[in-house]
Amino acid sequence: MKKYPALLVVFGSALWGTDALFRRPLTGTLSPLTIVLLEHAILALVLFPVLVSCRRELAGLTGRDYAVLAFIALGGSVAATSLFTYAMKYGNPSVVILLQKTQPLFTVLLARFALGERPARTFWLWFAAALGGAYLTSNLDLRQDLRLGPGHPLIIVSALGAAALWGSATVCGRHMVARVSIQFLTALRVALALPVLLVLFLLQPAAQRTMPSGPASIGNLAAMALIAGLAALLLYYKGLQATSASVASVCELAFPLTAVALNWLVLDVRLSAVQFLGSVVLITAVTVLALQNAREQRAKP
Repeated sequence: MKKYPALLVVFGSALWGTDALFRRPLTGTLSPLTIVLLEHAILALVLFPVLVSCRRELAGLTGRDYAVLAFIALGGSVAATSLFTYAMKYGNPSVVILLQKTQPLFTVLLARFALGERPARTFWLWFAAALGGAYLTSNLDLRQDLRLGPGHPLIIVSALGAAALWGSATVCGRHMVARVSIQFLTALRVALALPVLLVLFLLQPAAQRTMPSGPASIGNLAAMALIAGLAALLLYYKGLQATSASVASVCELAFPLTAVALNWLVLDVRLSAVQFLGSVVLITAVTVLALQNAREQRAKP
């Protein structure tokens, strides 16, 4: 596997695509906040040794670093994951996952804004195509004249909000990986998010504070946190260390393709013709933008 690091990116992305298989059944009995809290509790338990062994890395952090960490934890973990789980509970899981492919749009836009770079003219063309693809993907069918149905906008806004927050957290993460190790950053992100999630959980109405009771729910929680979450992340970053950004952007297509296929075969959740067309346009546009951005990065002195 060391000779083919891109395969690790593929495997990691494919594992991300299994998330709905575990998260979707949990939404039938648990609130989104409860699911996210328990997911982070499992990760915190597993990552606690990393937090202890790498604690000396905290000594070199500045106030700005802590502010960035707070945003990564609160925005990237608490808010984004809760919005994603809410959209997964009430919407089409395949559509919700496909809309996560808009993350690079927010990442590139924020990075360009923060660095003061001027995007190439073709960037805006592909950006517009990606937005059009995302719009088509989020719609139910042409019989609605491409209008969103009742209650539908909140689901789409939640999915896109999660993508925007995760994309922004990625930009902040680029700043932090120069300061601390990836493993420690992941552990810190979970540890800082956990107490906030606990408070939000306790603020829920009593009816929404239901905890999982059967082995199936507990198994889904563990699999979601450890397989679709931690294992996917570790494989992805391990492969990314020796894989070019342009190749990685293509390998990451395993995420939506795996998700849509598994949702179709296992959960019997399908896409309409319009949604399928929109997803093809969205994935194509975002992949081209990722390849374009990779070429620009390589061209920098």
